[in-house]
Amino acid sequence: MTAAPPSPCRILVAGVSGVGKTTLCREIERCSGIPHTEIDALFHGPGWIPRPEFSADVACLAAGGSWVTEWQYDAARPVLAERADTLLWLDFPFWTVTFPRVVRRTVRRSLSRQKLWNGNTEGSLRTLFTDPEHIIRWAVASRHSYRERISALAETAPQLRVLRLRHPREARAWVSTVWPAGTDAKDGPRR
Repeated sequence: MTAAPPSPCRILVAGVSGVGKTTLCREIERCSGIPHTEIDALFHGPGWIPRPEFSADVACLAAGGSWVTEWQYDAARPVLAERADTLLWLDFPFWTVTFPRVVRRTVRRSLSRQKLWNGNTEGSLRTLFTDPEHIIRWAVASRHSYRERISALAETAPQLRVLRLRHPREARAWVSTVWPAGTDAKDGPRR
């Protein structure tokens, strides 16, 4: 009989913009008690300017005993991957799941002028066709980038258990299998 793998305690969630990385991180935090640090909040300063403390904050996060965060930003990816034990790759169908999500989220945030990280708000929908870094355009342009990044992890982070989840129901099933209902998240992460 083989032993079940230990419960993860340093978790990365990867995927294209709008796929639901932060939502899954929050669900993991709720079910497990593992603290979630939103990587966008560490990266974006006021006026969407990258925070100078970003690299130091990422190193501090990575050094922690347990955490869950989004696997984003080139400066953060290798530091986090080196310490993580699990990477959840949300590789959902782009045009039927992810694209509608990123459009809905962007429209909602733009129209409501929702405050995001450090006082920033989503850009205007009018810039969709003029700004090459508009979040909707970014999601379309970068939708295939994770295949190469994640395949490279076998060499750069061999300790990392990579799970490719192809539909939101697979992500929900993974969480409920690792932290079954009825577990008291207040007791902290299980190790």
